[in-house]
Amino acid sequence: MKILNLDSPLMVFLSRVADLMILNVIVMLLCLPVITIGPALTAMHYVLLKIVRKEEGYVVAPFFKSFKENFVQAVILGVIVKVVLAIFIINFMILSDPELTFARWLRIALMVCALIFIMTLAYIFPLLARFQNTIRGTLRNALFMSILYLPRTILMMLIYATPFILVLINLNMFPLLILLGIAGPAYGCAMLYSGAFKRFEPEEVEIDADAWTVELTEETNNENEVEGS
Repeated sequence: MKILNLDSPLMVFLSRVADLMILNVIVMLLCLPVITIGPALTAMHYVLLKIVRKEEGYVVAPFFKSFKENFVQAVILGVIVKVVLAIFIINFMILSDPELTFARWLRIALMVCALIFIMTLAYIFPLLARFQNTIRGTLRNALFMSILYLPRTILMMLIYATPFILVLINLNMFPLLILLGIAGPAYGCAMLYSGAFKRFEPEEVEIDADAWTVELTEETNNENEVEGS
C-alpha cells in the first residue's frame, strides 16, 4: 500500500512525531540538572531549525554536537534567565502582599517589563543555536527580534503556552506534556522564526554537518543593526 511507503505523507508525519518525542525526552532529562537547561534548550532549537529547513535527518547526534559547542554560553545565558525570572517572581510576590501598599503604576510597569522579558526569552536560545555572537549581542538581538517580529512573537508565546493550558484544563493531557510538551511547541515556533533568521544570515553560506552555525557578517550587522561577533 502506498500509504505505508516511507515517503508517504503519513509515514513522514509519524517519523517527525517520533523525532520530536525523542527530542522532548532528551531535553526533559537534561533539564533536570537545572544548570544544563540553557544548553539543552539551545541544542533543541539547533536540531529543530535544521529539521524545519530539511537539512538534517537525525536528532541525537546533532543535539549533543550543539549541546557541547554552546555549553558555556548557554549555561551563562541560562543563569541570567533564571536570575531575572527569580527577580520578577519576588517582585510580584512583594507587590501582591495585601499588607503593603504600592502605586498602581508600579504593578503595571512590572507587568510590562515581565512581558518584554518573556518575549525576548522566546528568541535567546534559538539565536544562540544559529548565530555566533557574544552573550550581550545575543540578548540584544533577542530583544530586537521580539519587537521587530511582534506578531510572530505573540504567536510563539501562545504556542509555547498551549500544552500547559491544556493540562490545566484537563489533567488527562499530562502525558502529552511529557511526550511533546517542549519539543512540539518549539517545532512550531521554529517554523515561525526560521524565515526571520534568514534575513540576518549571509546570502551565501556553506552548510554541512560539521559547520552549520553561522557568524553574522559585518555587512549584515550594519544593515540590520544586529551585533555579530
